[in-house]
Amino acid sequence: MSGLPGARTCPGLGEASDLKFPLGAKFREPLTEARFQQLFADAEQESELLSEPRWSRLCRQWRRWPGACSRPGAWRLLLARLPPLRWLPHYRWRAWLLGDAVAGVTVGIVHVPQGMAFALLTSVPPVFGLYTSFFPVLIYTLLGTGRHLSTGTFAVLSLMTGSAVERLVPEPLGGNLSGIEREELDAQRVGAAAALAFGSGALMTLAAVLTALPRSSPAELTISALSLALLVPVKELNVRFRDKLPTPIPGEIVMVLLASVLCFTSSLDTRYNVQIVGLLPGGFPQPHLPNLTELPRILVDSLPIALVAFAVSASLASIYADKYSYTIDSNQELLAHGVSNLISSLFSCFPNSATLATTSLLVDAGGNTQLAGLFSCIVVLSVLLWLGPFFYYLPKAVLACINISSMRQMFFQMQELPQLWRISRMDFAVWVVTWVAVVILSVDLGLAIGVVFSMMTVICRTQRVQCLALGLAEGTELYRPLRESHKLLKVPGLCILSYPAPLYFGTRGQFRRTLEWHLGLGEGGKEAPKTDGPPNAVAEPVRVVVLDCSGLTFADAAGAREVVQLAGRCRDAGIHLLLAQCNASVLGTLTQAGLLNRVTPEQLFVSVQDAAAHALERLVRGQEQQEGNPGGAGLYSRSHETTGPKTCTVWV
Repeated sequence: MSGLPGARTCPGLGEASDLKFPLGAKFREPLTEARFQQLFADAEQESELLSEPRWSRLCRQWRRWPGACSRPGAWRLLLARLPPLRWLPHYRWRAWLLGDAVAGVTVGIVHVPQGMAFALLTSVPPVFGLYTSFFPVLIYTLLGTGRHLSTGTFAVLSLMTGSAVERLVPEPLGGNLSGIEREELDAQRVGAAAALAFGSGALMTLAAVLTALPRSSPAELTISALSLALLVPVKELNVRFRDKLPTPIPGEIVMVLLASVLCFTSSLDTRYNVQIVGLLPGGFPQPHLPNLTELPRILVDSLPIALVAFAVSASLASIYADKYSYTIDSNQELLAHGVSNLISSLFSCFPNSATLATTSLLVDAGGNTQLAGLFSCIVVLSVLLWLGPFFYYLPKAVLACINISSMRQMFFQMQELPQLWRISRMDFAVWVVTWVAVVILSVDLGLAIGVVFSMMTVICRTQRVQCLALGLAEGTELYRPLRESHKLLKVPGLCILSYPAPLYFGTRGQFRRTLEWHLGLGEGGKEAPKTDGPPNAVAEPVRVVVLDCSGLTFADAAGAREVVQLAGRCRDAGIHLLLAQCNASVLGTLTQAGLLNRVTPEQLFVSVQDAAAHALERLVRGQEQQEGNPGGAGLYSRSHETTGPKTCTVWV
């Protein structure tokens, strides 16, 4: 194909060359995939390229598995599933223990009021927030691979769980419940919340606030205002002076102590009907299975909760792993969080995940390893066993304010919208759609809409990808899109194309149309190749096409059949098709779709450079046969400077 703006072309095969590193230079023989396998593959992989049926490969792998069941194999499996066996023997006790202890205690102190506060969001009694701040942290310490990750109660999950719990176990319309009726209602809600945790482990709105405002107690509104007046500035001080403070200011604990003392001395619960936490049961609940009869009803709610929990946890683990240069085992993380929810549900815990607030707090306080989680568990355990009565007079309004102050960053994210608009307008649209859906509908449904919309944007982006014509960067073996520079070279009759997107049922139509455009393959048979150059540019018929498959991350059955059909159409049109740099997965899919019935293994190359060198040799041989001029070097050359477009030729 010729006529591309800015590209230098080769109008003939007859002028001398002065290029230093031409396309056809013989550094080595062009390597096909079959030849590469013969030279570099293992002995047992040196069979014909992908000629072995898939069922026989599976049988061979099945025969290998019994040999893997050995003592070393069992030890490797144990090391993979119990990470402390790997990192604890290398623990630096003198350097890390103090930091882990301080960080763990600090995070544990925050877990106590935050756990009780988030329990209210989940619509269960506060003590169950303490259970959720203990068991998941302990389990993740034993199974997790994130050294700096802090798990426990999470505001978004609590909102999603609370929404489901209130729908499954609604409060009676009258609202005036006796003590026994309230206990029964709480027990049912705890069972529903534990069932949600079990399901997710195996697999707000402003209008409501305004509606409830006239029914609020003036005393509780005053307590809330004073609590926010203290908590929000303390949070901001902790953020702004993070590097200067030895440990963050424990605003939540100070507020809890002040409010409890004030409520006790002033009898706010009896005089002004201020709701208080009440007696926190000591010890742990008896282990029992969650209310599994609710599972069929809550599976729809469990799926988004599980997705949000793992997405947040995996993202935080990866961020801090990259920051501190260690690796995360994603499969082990999935197992750790799943087992954490499954086992903790036996102790009446609600869904949990890693949280940004406590993770940042742990890192700022000097945490180094998962051992910090044990110190957090000790703090929560102390409250459950001995210190629970001290929280009897704690107003629930204070816990609500802790929720609001913990989620303040969600409101501050509005400030990032201008920057997000400048970086990616598509991501800006995803943010806005998700936010509007959450506010108008509900947290879980809004997040589901956001996920679906985000997936649709990915599909739309892949469908808008264009097939790119490549040219050679002069003096190199590098190929870049011709539209990027006027210094790139190309050979008449040779078309090198790259399709940098997955090839699946949604993109195969675009793939077919762009290939037809570049190769001149119309529905009525072979046509002249298209040109996007000047109107008077002469299009050179394509004789060899190289398809760069390095951008094809995967191909489904529909996409693979499209490539097979393309190979057949190219063969019928007299165009020699070469495929370059297919990954093993794509090549396997193409082979199963029947590609080797249309092309030979000698048309599959390991790189674009190898395919292009082979294509040039084919073009030179064809030119020799036409002109009777055997024996040429096949080199690019630069033409004499003229007033017309720059060109290059090949010497034969």
